[in-house]
Amino acid sequence: MTVKKVTDELGKQAALKIRNDVFVVEQNVDPALEWDEFDEMASVDMFVDYAEDGTALATGRFRVNDGYGKVERICTQKIARGSGSGRRIMEAIELEAKTRGLTTLKLGAQLTAIPFYEKLGYETCSDVFLDAGIKHKEMKKTLTY
Repeated sequence: MTVKKVTDELGKQAALKIRNDVFVVEQNVDPALEWDEFDEMASVDMFVDYAEDGTALATGRFRVNDGYGKVERICTQKIARGSGSGRRIMEAIELEAKTRGLTTLKLGAQLTAIPFYEKLGYETCSDVFLDAGIKHKEMKKTLTY
């Protein structure tokens, strides 16, 4: 399995398909809330984890915001959950943040995903809030070099 930083239209479409399958179809997120201006910005990076046969398994989005790294839209296809695919996406994003000299990453985690992020060293730093009708908490991690 391999994580690739999206650099072409094919990779972008793979990332968007995973997000559609997980957030829009599975979790019933309104497409108007899922797709935003950041999906079209060249300064925003998308990552996709591929199986050996080329199947796109997981994706995540990364951007820099006010001096910290913002981790967004992390999701894994149902068939790949528990396989380490989401962890590989997060590791690739953290490596990207380090190459840019960032020391802090932040993300909004669905409550059900908090244990996943805690295993990766993230800590909750907010009360519960709603995002697309789903309960979340803000989490952050200080990167070590």
